[in-house]
Amino acid sequence: MSILTKLFGRKQDDRAVARPLWHRTVEIAREKEWYRDCGVADTVAGRFDMITLILSVVLIRMERDAELIEPSVRLTELFVEDMDGQLRESGVGDVIVGKRVGQLMSVLGGRLGAYRDALAARDEAMMAEAIGRNVTMHDGTDPLLLTRRVRAFAAGLDLVPAFRVLDAEIGK
Repeated sequence: MSILTKLFGRKQDDRAVARPLWHRTVEIAREKEWYRDCGVADTVAGRFDMITLILSVVLIRMERDAELIEPSVRLTELFVEDMDGQLRESGVGDVIVGKRVGQLMSVLGGRLGAYRDALAARDEAMMAEAIGRNVTMHDGTDPLLLTRRVRAFAAGLDLVPAFRVLDAEIGK
């Protein structure tokens, strides 16, 4: 490999392995049933909440397989990359973007912990409480509707072999 190739060549995309799964995660989070049938507010905040909810469920599933640990890191990096781009596109200045992305990562971490605990406990009320705290919903919507659909999604995802998770063959 020449020095010019090393200096100016294309860097390998370490995130490529997780990119299809990231796109599928976002696609699932944008399914209209979440908003129409489960009462999630179809707003910027509601869509962010759904992405973090679905991403959390996917990451929790990935934690169970050693071969998915490294790709789960790449999936999280894609979340950060996407949020960075969304903030910049919405007009947030360079000086603030890093701080905001850090806050969004903190939000994801907190939600991941709450959803992990609720799913592990197999406690519908605990999950409904976590969802009620963390998902922007229409006034008067019972979080139990969303809770049941998310738990069904998680149960289906639990049945998907690791290689199919990585191939983004989820939620079908």
